[in-house]
Amino acid sequence: MFDIFLQIDSTAVAQVANGAKVESIWTLLTKGGPIMIPLGILFALVVYFFIERWLVIRKAGMADENFMNIIRDQIVNGNITAARSLAKNTQNPIGRMIDKGLQRIGKPIDAIEKSMDNVGKLELYKLEKNLSIISVIARIAPLFGFVGTIIGLVLLLKEFATIGNPSISQIADAMYIKLITSATGLIIGMLAFMGYNFLDTQINRLANKMESASSEFIDILQEPTRQ
Repeated sequence: MFDIFLQIDSTAVAQVANGAKVESIWTLLTKGGPIMIPLGILFALVVYFFIERWLVIRKAGMADENFMNIIRDQIVNGNITAARSLAKNTQNPIGRMIDKGLQRIGKPIDAIEKSMDNVGKLELYKLEKNLSIISVIARIAPLFGFVGTIIGLVLLLKEFATIGNPSISQIADAMYIKLITSATGLIIGMLAFMGYNFLDTQINRLANKMESASSEFIDILQEPTRQ
């Protein structure tokens, strides 16, 4: 068996050395068979949802660094209306969470904090929307590739059985074509995995900012009662 793979490898090297025509990536992919169609769809979905989520998360993370300082000044000065106006016009999760806290001013601190936490959870849920699709694709894309290779090898063995005595060149050409689906599935799975982890990290950073803003807001409300 080892000798066969050595012969296959030497055949491929000889073809390159003799100036054999190198196939383009697209031509190579089209030889993967029908299983390349669902793999192509999975890749398109990964690209679409990654870009869509990245734009949403990036927009949500854009906030004025002086936002909480302005809110603090307006609350201390008793200008709650101006504070609410600023929070409403700040179209991001932190602004909506602070606006909910401003609406609850006058109620117990625990009630204000709980209402803000509920808004924060809802905002994070919106950010994580469709993120699970990327995670699922990261798991199933390699499986699709392996299935394609297994089916291809089964059909290949059946074809060789009818030929009787295939040459090393025929075996080499057939095997690398059947392995295209596995390689494609693995690449799509790795890209989806990296994309998911990147977006998840960005969401966690934004969640930390929201938690920090919530704690700062509660501290602002408690400042007048401090001695």
